[in-house]
This record gives sequence, structure tokens and C-alpha cells, in this order.
Amino acid sequence: MENKFLPISPKECQELGWDRPDFVYVTGDAYVDHPSFGVSIISRVLEAAGYRVAILSQPDYKSCEDFKRFGRPRLGFLVTSGNIDSMVAHYTVSKKKRSYDYYSPGGKIGLRPDRALIVYSNRIREAYGDVPIILGGLEASLRRFAHYDYWDNKVRRSVLVDSRADLLTYGMGENILIRVASLLDKGIPIKKIQDVRGTVYITNKDDKPHFDYVTGYDYNQLKTDKLTYAKAFAMQYQNQDSVYGKAITEIYDNRMLVQNPPMPPLEREELDRVYSLPYTRNWHPMYDSLGGVPGLSEVKFSITHNRGCFGACNFCALAFHQGRQVRSRSIESVLKEAELITKLPDFKGYIHDIGGPTANFRYPSCDKQLKEGVCAKRKCLSPTPCKNLKVDHSEYRHLIEQVEKLPGVKKVFIRSGIRFDYLIYDKDDSFFRKMVSDNVSGQLKVAPEHCCDSVLRYMGKPEIAVYNKFKDKFFEITKSIGKEQYLVPYLMSSHPGSTLSDAIELALYLKKSGCSPEQVQDFYPTPGTASTVMYYTGIDPFTLKPVYVATDYEEKRMQRALLQWNRKENSELVRKALKKCGREELIGNSPSCLVKPASHFNGYKNSANGSKKKVEGAYFNKSNGTNSNREKDKKQDKNKKTRQKR
Repeated sequence: MENKFLPISPKECQELGWDRPDFVYVTGDAYVDHPSFGVSIISRVLEAAGYRVAILSQPDYKSCEDFKRFGRPRLGFLVTSGNIDSMVAHYTVSKKKRSYDYYSPGGKIGLRPDRALIVYSNRIREAYGDVPIILGGLEASLRRFAHYDYWDNKVRRSVLVDSRADLLTYGMGENILIRVASLLDKGIPIKKIQDVRGTVYITNKDDKPHFDYVTGYDYNQLKTDKLTYAKAFAMQYQNQDSVYGKAITEIYDNRMLVQNPPMPPLEREELDRVYSLPYTRNWHPMYDSLGGVPGLSEVKFSITHNRGCFGACNFCALAFHQGRQVRSRSIESVLKEAELITKLPDFKGYIHDIGGPTANFRYPSCDKQLKEGVCAKRKCLSPTPCKNLKVDHSEYRHLIEQVEKLPGVKKVFIRSGIRFDYLIYDKDDSFFRKMVSDNVSGQLKVAPEHCCDSVLRYMGKPEIAVYNKFKDKFFEITKSIGKEQYLVPYLMSSHPGSTLSDAIELALYLKKSGCSPEQVQDFYPTPGTASTVMYYTGIDPFTLKPVYVATDYEEKRMQRALLQWNRKENSELVRKALKKCGREELIGNSPSCLVKPASHFNGYKNSANGSKKKVEGAYFNKSNGTNSNREKDKKQDKNKKTRQKR
């Protein structure tokens, strides 16, 4: 039987025999029914539980009329901005408007509003007054407390307060929403639903939470006192484990926001059920004439095999959203999904990825987590690996090998990114060798981020010596099998803790390594990360000690330029940075210099006959020991467009 999309119009509801839906799911993304999209998963989970869900995708938000499309739902509205925060979707790190939206038909910009949760909820209130409104998704999850907002450059209130919604779900929402739906279905008013894990609600200041709790802070203090803000984040971070985490309060005048403890992560059998639901695995046909939805092409032939990440990088929001406890699907479940993919009409034989937040994690980092939870004040991998860390790639290797054996599968790639330190800590290098031999599509994405250990500590990353060991091993294996393959390093400029001198050291490291990165990333302060707290407060929330932050626009430009020091257009900024730091010895014509003097180099050199010849930038490919012209390597970089934004 052919899988069908959920209804997007009243007519389709009537054809299904519905008088009205139980839930109307409002989303800022185009409707894509694929298990890489949160709306698709939650709507299918609710459908499997017997609830009627209609999809209101990218409604006209300039009035409340479109929000009346299905009438008043029986149980309430579910509201999400989509797969990513609406402000991140709309603006670059330099706060310029983006020209392309991967989650809208044809990449068209402007089909969702800024701060979509607030706008959508207010339109629903205009239309239906006291109808239940439940927020979910990444934007809700990361803005559930008072949070520093980079675009307004101030501490905003919880999005639950500003949206006037009734309830907010954070983290992975399947079991949370099934519980909330069952209570609503029994006739319990939304305002009375205050004891569901993974939810946030607002009550009177004098009420007591239903769980053991820690007393948070007053918003009026949080918005002005940076030390208090840093302390509040540390409290929140240390209570994001479902085993020992407590409820947390936050005061807004006479009202109190309460975050209940996290919902436990889905176990293997539950994850298997979620991914076995009848997804159509495509965008809705209404987008065909508009060019489809670009975001699907990134994941259509990819498989998610795990959730959670114990890497806990400080600039990543996963610890605040999916959590640090890793869970994974069974091999049988992944094989069934792979078989479905092989039957898609446009499948060419290539599984693009079997990954997740971190591709090479399958289990919790140690046995004690199952009973005691993740350590509140210790990270599993950084700055050094915990003595209790279990490192084992054998099951992941077996999983990939089983998918490779399926009829119609020519190749399986790993593209979602690996944790290179976890890989190098494995004493059994058989997976490492197999991956380099069989599962790298010419290049492997890794995230060293920087080379200065002082900066890496603020990032929550291992020392650069660990990456160097991994890099050398990668090229050793690559050379031994006679292939020409590349590492694609993620590098970040202007992260808290990174000085201009540190950026110069990173440029020297890249030059010595023969690496010329095509893409670099300025640090982007987004809600829900420790690094954003550092950026706003100048305080490390885990130690409460001061941390240097580059906030000057010109310095940030210089730090970014130094990461691509050999580009002609960056020469002036590189020279300026070197002079500012007293490193003029790096300006000159010798091989040890980063940039030529301004009067001696204009991007051309004299040829033998006296004419001028353009000099192209090059990078060193350690796998074969040759210099490669950048333009040639651009053509070989087939995977560049699939790099995921942080």
C-alpha cells in the first residue's frame, strides 16, 4: 500500500472522514515527510497513536486567516519554526539577510517570519483565543529559558513567555507529546498539565513544582547581571540529564517558569518503531512545480542510526537539545530503512550517510551512565578522555558492512562527521582502515576547529596533538591503499578565548600543514550553548573565570582572514593583523612568511619572457605529496555543497 501524506487542506480531511483534526501542526518549513524532519517524525508518531494530525506548512503569517484553515482543532495547535532556529535560517553571522532558504520550496526566502514561534502563536491567539498551544522543535528547545539573543544583542525572555503559548516541549518530543496528547484527550485542561517530563510551563510565583527542583533566577536580574546569567546557564546545563536532573525555576514578576526534568531518551526498541513509520520520504507534491525543497537532497539517501552526543562541544547546542546520552537503532532497523531507500525511483546505488549528531557513536560513553547519568561536571572526551570511556567501533563497522551487502547498494559513505579523537582512541584500527578504504567519498569531514590548546579548552575540544595523530594516521592509510583523499577540516574564527595572536598561530599551523581551507566559520552566538554565554558575558560559565572575547568587527575580520591567509583578497587584513601583534617577521618574501609586503605582490609574478602570470592558491595533499591547483581541487570537491552548517 502506498504511503500517503498527512492532510494539508480541509478537503483532504473530509476525504479521510474527519470532522476536524485533533492537532493542527504549524511549521515554518515546507512539508517534507522524511524522518530527518522533526515535523514528520512527531506527526507520524501521533498518527500511530491514533491521533488526527493536519499540517499547516508556512502559513501566511500577516493575518490570522490562514490559521483558521482547518477550524479549531479538537486538542490544540502544535507550533514549530522548523528544523532550525528562524533567525539562523534568515541571517548570517554578520547579521545580513540570507538569500536562500534550504527548507522552503525552491529555496525561496521570506516564507516564515523572524521569531516564528512568537508570530505563529500570536496569530493563533487572534484566531481562537484560549485554544491549547504547544511549542516544540529546536527554536523552542534552545530558547526555553531567558537567553542572550545575538540579533537583538540583549537577554530576551523565555520564548514561552513572549509567545503566550501554554506549554513548551524540549529535547526529543515523541514520548513527551504522546503523554500530553493522552492527557488532553482525557479532558485535562492544558493549564493543569504540569507534571510531564520534558515540558516547560508557567504558573504562579508561589506554586511549587511537581518534581524536586532547584531555584533559578529572576529575569530582571538575568537581563542585567552577566555573572548571574553565567551561573544560571551552568545550573541549567548541570540538570539536563534524565537520571538526576531536577526541575528549574525562573521568575518573571509574579509568574514562575518551570522546566520539568528531561524525558528519558528513547531506547533502541522505541527508536526502531519511530523509524519504521510510513514516511513517504519526499516533499509534498505541491512543491514539484516550485523546484522542490532543497533541504531534502541533503538527506534523502541518508540514514540516522543514533541520537545524542557525549562529545559536548561548547559551541554546540546538542547537549541542551538531544542530550549527552547516546542511543542507537538496531542493525535490523537500519537495514530495513536502507532496503526502502534502494527501492526509491531516483536511487543510484549510493547511501550518502549512515550517521547522526556524531556518526561513530553507538552507545553511552560508559556503563555507569545508565544508572547514574552523565557526569554533571566532567566531559567524556575533553580535555582528555575519561578513564571510564568505552571505545568500540565493532558494531558500527558491522552495521555498515551489512548495508553494503544489500542488493542495489554500490557504496556506503560516512558524511555526517566523525569524532576523530574517539576514533584514534580505539586500539583496534580495523574500522578506521575500513572507513578510509571504503566509506570516504574522496574527502572526510572532521572538526579540529583550532590549533591552540588554550582555545580548544574553551571550545570543549581535545588538544591539537590528538588531531595531528589522527591526521597522520588517515594519510598513512590513504597512501597505503593508493588513493588520493582529503580531510575537510572545520575551522572557526573568533571563538571566545581566541585572540588575534591565536589566529596567527592557526594560520602558521595551516601553512605548515599545507592546508588551504575553502570554507571557514565565524563563531555564531546562538541560544543554548556555553560558547554563547562566554561571548555575551566574557565569563566561562563552568569556572566563572574571565575569558577573552573578540567583539570588535575589525578584529573578527582579521581573525577570519588569517584562516585563509594565502588568498589575495585577504592580504591587507593579514598584514594589518601581523603588524598589530608585532609579527612583522611574517611579512616578506621568504617561505616562512604568511604574506608578501604590500608593495611587492599584487597577485602576479613575472614569467620567463617578462610577462605577468597569475599565481593560483594551492594546498598540500599529504596523501600523495604533491601540490594541487585550487581550481582543480574545487572540481574534485564534489561534496562541498553538502557541508552542513553548524
